[in-house]
Amino acid sequence: MTHKAKLCIFWTIIFLPLILLHVLTGPIVQKQAYHIFADARTMMGINNFMDVMSNVFFIIIGFAGLSFYNRNKSQLTISWKVFFMGVILIAPGSAFYHYNPNDFTLVWDRLPMTIGFSGLFTAVVTEAFSIGRRQERATLVSIVALGIYSVIHWQVFNDLRLYYWIQLTPILTLLCIGLLFNKNSLKVSYLLGAFGFYMLAKIFETFDKQIFGALQEILSGHSLKHALAAVAIYCLYLMKKKTIQS
Repeated sequence: MTHKAKLCIFWTIIFLPLILLHVLTGPIVQKQAYHIFADARTMMGINNFMDVMSNVFFIIIGFAGLSFYNRNKSQLTISWKVFFMGVILIAPGSAFYHYNPNDFTLVWDRLPMTIGFSGLFTAVVTEAFSIGRRQERATLVSIVALGIYSVIHWQVFNDLRLYYWIQLTPILTLLCIGLLFNKNSLKVSYLLGAFGFYMLAKIFETFDKQIFGALQEILSGHSLKHALAAVAIYCLYLMKKKTIQS
């Protein structure tokens, strides 16, 4: 398959979900049932303790990644720094939301995620297509701004379609880059590992209550979702560490 054909497939897969969401569906509203989680236990005075405290995984891997970036900044693009900073910010944002789940606190959960998603998308695309530094920064600013707008758009119009696409895009990017493009700095096994663990995290999130019951109400699907999402990020951290050290 030619490089041009691969590019066509890649950009089709990236933009097709956005087109389909707006052609085949109406506005996707935020259901209030979303704020009801299986594990509502209060411990040490903290509401929804496990869902709040499981965000510590994001702090650990986020700071590990940021420290790694600072030691190797000459070999890493700025987008990786933004990605790891976004991961760190996810922890307080998600903890704030899970302490008191509602539409307002959910804003502060989703905003850091858009920063992380935007950084990851730009970092992977920059390396896959050998984008220059100036183009990378312009792309990064544009994608971060679009991500932030997607949250504002949801709040103003109660429509999640754009936000869902922002969330989906970097995940599809990992899959497509891993399968279509052969780059030494983007190792297929780690990209697909990150994709797999993130998809597993979404499955655990979907079956939050069922998993909570199956595990004797010790851990819920949503708490484990945080851990699995952190493992997905860890795969990317290991990928860059292996690339630079090799």
